[in-house]
Amino acid sequence: MDITTLIIIAVVVVAVLYVWSVYNGLATGKVRIKEAFSGIDVQLKRRVDLVPNLVETVKGYAKHEKDLLEKVTEARTSLMKATTPHDKAQSDNMLSGALKSLFAVSENYPDLKASQNFLNLQEELSDIEAKVAYARQFYNTNVRDYNATLANFPSGAIGRSFGFKEQEFFEAEEAERKNVKVTF
Repeated sequence: MDITTLIIIAVVVVAVLYVWSVYNGLATGKVRIKEAFSGIDVQLKRRVDLVPNLVETVKGYAKHEKDLLEKVTEARTSLMKATTPHDKAQSDNMLSGALKSLFAVSENYPDLKASQNFLNLQEELSDIEAKVAYARQFYNTNVRDYNATLANFPSGAIGRSFGFKEQEFFEAEEAERKNVKVTF
């Protein structure tokens, strides 16, 4: 074999290894995104499972807050039925808003605020909220890395030729981004 043939073989081998590496990197990124989305699902499920206990606890104290309790229940149902990141984000935002309203109304019921059951549920919900926030961040980090690989050249061209597509971020709605006003 002459030197030209060896160079051509070396270039082809390097190119094949590069394509193989890009493909495996994108495939791994896709698996990580699915895993991260599953992490969000787990935390949202824990949150959804907690809501009926919270609603039942509040019902005993706030009988005339029926509309608010129905909104919380509807938001919970919507979140349970959501499948895509966009739908889950929308339903999650709806449930967050309903729960904020529920906790705001609880301020009108001193006996409810003092109830150990209510306090425990509130604490557990707060813990779940922190875990949901972390899970969203983890998911979005994986989506960012994956999408960045698809945005770069030549990895993006290679990825798209194998059918890889950008993934959507798990985003809060505009209302969720506003600062919360706290007054004492």
